[in-house]
Amino acid sequence: MVDLSEGGAVSVGHNRDRQGSGSGNNDRITSKKSRTRRGKRGKRRRNKKNNRNKTPPPYLPPEAEEGNIEYKLKLVNPTQYRFEHLATQLKWRLQEGRGEAVYQIGVEDNGLLVGLTEADMKASLNTLKKMAEKVGADITLLREREVDYDSDRNTRKIAEVLVRKVPDDQQFLDLRVAVLGNVDSGKSTLLGVLTQGELDNGRGRARLNLFRHLHEIQTGRTSSISFEILGFNSKGEVVNYSESRTAEEICESSSKMITFIDLAGHHKYLKTTIFGLTSYCPDFAMLVVSANTGIAGTTREHLGLAMALKVPIFIVVSKVDLCSRGTVERTVRQLERVLKQPGCNKVPMVVLNPDDAVSAAQQFTQSTCVSGENLDLLKVFLNILPPLSNSKEQEELMQQLTEFQVDEIYSVPDVGTVVGGTLYSGMCREGERLVVGPTDEGRFLRLKVGSIQRNRSACRVLRAGQAATLALGNFDRSLLRKGMVMVSPKMNPTICCQFEAAIVLLFHAKTFRRGSQVTIHVGNVRQTATVECLHGKDELRTGERAVVRFRFIKHPEYLRLGAKLLFREGVTKGIGHVTCLLPPSQNHNQNHDQNLQDY
Repeated sequence: MVDLSEGGAVSVGHNRDRQGSGSGNNDRITSKKSRTRRGKRGKRRRNKKNNRNKTPPPYLPPEAEEGNIEYKLKLVNPTQYRFEHLATQLKWRLQEGRGEAVYQIGVEDNGLLVGLTEADMKASLNTLKKMAEKVGADITLLREREVDYDSDRNTRKIAEVLVRKVPDDQQFLDLRVAVLGNVDSGKSTLLGVLTQGELDNGRGRARLNLFRHLHEIQTGRTSSISFEILGFNSKGEVVNYSESRTAEEICESSSKMITFIDLAGHHKYLKTTIFGLTSYCPDFAMLVVSANTGIAGTTREHLGLAMALKVPIFIVVSKVDLCSRGTVERTVRQLERVLKQPGCNKVPMVVLNPDDAVSAAQQFTQSTCVSGENLDLLKVFLNILPPLSNSKEQEELMQQLTEFQVDEIYSVPDVGTVVGGTLYSGMCREGERLVVGPTDEGRFLRLKVGSIQRNRSACRVLRAGQAATLALGNFDRSLLRKGMVMVSPKMNPTICCQFEAAIVLLFHAKTFRRGSQVTIHVGNVRQTATVECLHGKDELRTGERAVVRFRFIKHPEYLRLGAKLLFREGVTKGIGHVTCLLPPSQNHNQNHDQNLQDY
């Protein structure tokens, strides 16, 4: 009753006010109205605050039809027909991930994290294990997380499971990681600890096995490119030299292999570092930053090179035991600022525990920064690190004609001439006949592949994207040089002395004009070239773009249209891509058979 009379009083008083009477009553009514409004505003503020504190509905991105990630709400007691369908689906995901798949259990196809009870989760993991056994794979539980779904009082969990199977036509999965960083940042020591399985003594003992030259041992500085391997078996356990005597044993025990390309950190060896990045086609780059010095020396330059060549990069902070917690945090904040700058425009993700390592590896396209005090976190990250190229791209490359890039040349006693490099496209088998070139005259020479080795173990078939060494028997080493290619005789290789490229000048102290000389890096090609002309411009300044014609000063090279290009000379730097190839001369425009010579 009271509420009703008050409501009536408000309404009546409001009407009286409009008629100009009952002023005392109106004051009372106005104060009641203001209190009501304040109450409503306060209620709205409290509701907003409460909504802000509530966690949003737990979602993952919707499941993609392609790729190696599969969502399953539950896998409890499937029928035989359903089980066969699930096993076929697992095969497809493994093929998409080139031997690796990730199953999210307790997640709907739209990405909603529903979760399962303990009994359903146990039954689902058991079914997944049987599915993996049927296709010849192994499973590893990466992590379990509790989720709140629909205010259910029962504990619900989701599980993330890695399924790994070595493809039938391969010995192991292979990823290449280029190791970058300033001099004395601890790159070689970190690799020594990872691959040898023993901690360093604080005076560089762990890195001794990585050095190739006496002066490297004496100075403790890497000046050449060296390779080290770290294996993981099908259960995700580390396989390295601590339990295996030889590289062949590591390869036999591993289902996934990480090949580290240890590059030089000192500025005077920059050309070697660039060659390693452009020639060996790394899948990822690992930038090592010392916690006590932060971003110093060539760190920014190495980061810029990797980004210019579009190599995915992650960062490891080393030497955290030498400095205080505050110093480490200051270094991480410094890295975050650099990565967020417009030139980088990356989203840093700091890894401090195994869950972070799993998330960073699974969402690698969105994350760039890995920082951890614990070597185990880095091993978890490397174990889950996915191949970025899918099976379709791999198949397309393998269907093309054979093309092998020559990066290293050796003379081995009782074997003869051996070349090392990467197979860019096609497949290469023992006994296959190829042609190698171009020579200084622009010709290609016939040869025969004797034997093939990958990671120091014998291999009968080499596939696109794989690095290996090929024995060429008694082929004259003096006829070979770095930057050559070995291709199928069916291919008509395009060689050139001049080419055009669309470039952007990253830095130049003055102006870039006709007659300037720079060192060109395109894949495994490294040669000095002269600027013949700039289309539509007389000169270029820092930050400007143009189409430029270059001319090699020594000998013709084999290039591909669209290939990434990087050039430098002193402080001058630029990037771009090849847009047009110009033949060396009329003499070299003869038919393909005349350009081939028997050795």
